[in-house]
Amino acid sequence: MLYMVKIAVVEDDESIARMYKMRLEQAGYEIGVAGNGREGLELCEKMKPDLAMVDVMMPEVGGLEMIEEMQKTEWGKKPLVMLLTNLSQQEAKVDRAKQRIDGFAVKAYYTPTQLLEKVNDLLRENNLIPKR
Repeated sequence: MLYMVKIAVVEDDESIARMYKMRLEQAGYEIGVAGNGREGLELCEKMKPDLAMVDVMMPEVGGLEMIEEMQKTEWGKKPLVMLLTNLSQQEAKVDRAKQRIDGFAVKAYYTPTQLLEKVNDLLRENNLIPKR
């Protein structure tokens, strides 16, 4: 299943980032990986992803700050955004109205395959891949 959908994974835990990258590439997605919010902004500006999967807690520039900066730009308003965290939505202090957050995944609750299904569902809802 090849959809030519580009996904940016912004995650400071290298093993988690590698695992997500491998699983998403197996599904046919083009993946870029960054290790913090500053690198994530650069990656997203260069890659122009359809979906940015962003960890909330990262060194240097955190995920929410990265998303806020990204969404101030013309290109940064386009990608869907999925937060990756081990905090609940309340603990992460996510204001989904202030920042456009399209999906939320608590990393500890999802295997890479389950996360792939969540990504697929989000992409289907937004007509980026065909409905089943």
